[in-house]
Amino acid sequence: MKALKASIRVAVTALALSLSLGAPSSAEEDEASTLSQQMKELYRAGKYAEALPLAQKSLALREKQFGPDDANVAMPLNDLGTIHYNLGQYPVAETLYKRSLAIREETLDPDHAEVATVLNNLGELYRAEARYAEAEPLLKRSIAIREKLGPDDPSIVLALSNLAAVYSNQGRYDQAEPLFRRGLAVLEKAHGPDDPEATVLMSNLADACIHRHHYADAERLLKRSMAVTEKAFGRDHPDVAQALNNLAALYARQGRNADAERLFKQSVATFEKTLGPNHPDLADVLENLAGLYKDQRRYADAEPLFKRAMAIRAKAGSGPI
Repeated sequence: MKALKASIRVAVTALALSLSLGAPSSAEEDEASTLSQQMKELYRAGKYAEALPLAQKSLALREKQFGPDDANVAMPLNDLGTIHYNLGQYPVAETLYKRSLAIREETLDPDHAEVATVLNNLGELYRAEARYAEAEPLLKRSIAIREKLGPDDPSIVLALSNLAAVYSNQGRYDQAEPLFRRGLAVLEKAHGPDDPEATVLMSNLADACIHRHHYADAERLLKRSMAVTEKAFGRDHPDVAQALNNLAALYARQGRNADAERLFKQSVATFEKTLGPNHPDLADVLENLAGLYKDQRRYADAEPLFKRAMAIRAKAGSGPI
């Protein structure tokens, strides 16, 4: 059973950076900045499909004003890639990230913070695609750049957590756990115990705890993650759906089947409401619920869920830039 999806929200820093271009120099630039601000707000609310056309238009305006390879285009490319990533359209996101990284490496110092941002996002994309050998060096390079700002700078947390997720996905939990704990400590020191940006990290640390059979620690982390997420975003948010899935997966491991089924179903409903019926994250939960039914010999209940998950994965990666 795919118990926990080890992924972190990759775009918060990137989306903020796209707004730091200075005072608008034209009506087009002013419009692009306004669109970027609106996109960021939609993104934080988990409304990725609504954010997409704003990101597309913002990029088009900047490309028209500055040209396709100008430094001002790099972070809008990254931001659009991040929206596609969150919509499960990984090949599109990869193309955009690579364009952004090429521009940033050409126009900035190789140790610039914006280079680290795109390295992190591309590395996380490769992790999501199980391309671990490609993900690891990108994430390590991103961490090395960020550490020059100081070991407790919150900007380091994204790459720390994503590298830890690479290790978790490979079963290297002894290497993953200290990175997750370091990232969580940095966020708590910077923003306090109820920072919503820490919730995915809590879930991923819980995953490492589960695989090391520290179930009480895992349950505490997952319940805390869900409470913080609901307080910050309300119940209808993709991160709440993921938190429900994670806690359900723990209960399934403990044989608490009724509790697990109830939470998996809530997760499915929330993902469908927030991300639509064809998102890869929904496929993960459908597979988990199907696995729960299979373990109980409820094959008639499991089969349609497995088939639906396979159909969703067959569609993943489609979509225009």
